[in-house]
Amino acid sequence: MGVTPLIILLCVALWQCALIGYTFILAGNAADVGARAGAGTQGSPSAQQAACEQAAGEDLPSAWTGEVGYACGGELGLYRATITLHVPVLMPGALNFPFKVDGDAASVKES
Repeated sequence: MGVTPLIILLCVALWQCALIGYTFILAGNAADVGARAGAGTQGSPSAQQAACEQAAGEDLPSAWTGEVGYACGGELGLYRATITLHVPVLMPGALNFPFKVDGDAASVKES
């Protein structure tokens, strides 16, 4: 009976670790999708930026969409995307930790 609180605390800590890992996965995938969309879009840099942001935000779960930060741009034949997400505390969509997770990706520009 006395060990039950420790077991519950361990389960909560493991769940939080899983949320941190899942946030890293979401940020990396969103950056990859955004970079590919921006690199494949022809036209002005603002059109590439819009395509990058739209593609990066499409697959994010609703609990993470309110805290998304985008940085998309091209240089030296590459189109880069950086996605910043907040890490939720125990329940996505309720509270967030003060630190953020960045996902970076680059894709070769298509001519």
